[in-house]
Amino acid sequence: MLVDGKWTKDWQPVQGTDEKGGFVRQVSGFRHFVTPDGAPGPTGEGGFPAEAGRYHLYVGYICPWASRTLMARKLKGLEEVISASVVEPALTDQGWRFGDYPGADRDALNGATYVHELYSRADPHYTGRATIPVLWDKERGTIVNNESADIVRMLNSGFGDLARSDLDLYPEDLRGEIDVLNDAIYPALNNGVYRAGFATTQGAYEEAFWDVFGMLDRLEERLSGSGPYLFGDRLTESDIRLFVTLVRFDAAYHGLFKCNLRRLADYPALSAYLMTMLAVPGVRETVNIDHIKRGYYSIKALNPAGVVPVGPDLPGLDPVG
Repeated sequence: MLVDGKWTKDWQPVQGTDEKGGFVRQVSGFRHFVTPDGAPGPTGEGGFPAEAGRYHLYVGYICPWASRTLMARKLKGLEEVISASVVEPALTDQGWRFGDYPGADRDALNGATYVHELYSRADPHYTGRATIPVLWDKERGTIVNNESADIVRMLNSGFGDLARSDLDLYPEDLRGEIDVLNDAIYPALNNGVYRAGFATTQGAYEEAFWDVFGMLDRLEERLSGSGPYLFGDRLTESDIRLFVTLVRFDAAYHGLFKCNLRRLADYPALSAYLMTMLAVPGVRETVNIDHIKRGYYSIKALNPAGVVPVGPDLPGLDPVG
């Protein structure tokens, strides 16, 4: 991690633990918003107006949080407005690295080798982990935001006329319901799989384990009675947030993270939902199963030998991305 802007020790998956030995995720440190007129957003300072070509996304196919933003960028038609770079899948001792692995990029914009160099450039005294996604402002040479939930929201509405107007991922009439559903899915499932995988006590693991499968059961029931999306026929940010976890479940979380009560393939409605999401134009292009497996199974604390499983056979997805 970085301490006062300097890399101090090797990357570790566990960011912190609570009194029960449970996994605690770091709070994002950059929370500014791009807005159509450059006015301040819900958090942070202003001065980040929507402009084509000004902003750059640093992402990784392995990371569900980064993939949220990659999906939103694609769905809102912002590929020509916001450039992007993809990190290599394997996590190194210095965290996320740029390079030549198939499907990854070098950092042509800032010339960084590791993502943590971007954090030090944005804040020479930054202390914390260097995470993805990162939304970078080319003009000011700094990080706008590194919180995926914020970035998805600004990609939906912060770029004004530069983005598609026929798809609203956070429609006003559903915002209350979306927030409630997001707040339920995140701790139990999105972060729940990490709480299970990185738990340091049996009690913390089992608590997370049952949260994961309790939420999957609830979502299976919800989608069995309606659909094709979480809010009927309207695709929203909640679908993005759920999809990125589901598409990784059988490939990584079931085995490596010990979430092995059932596979996603054992849930008919959730499996059908996954295929529905993959059929949305542009979504499949944001998924790379090879990166996902190579990334998760590169975590030395969970898989010291670094052996990457050949399976599973995932309908509708190429095993090599």
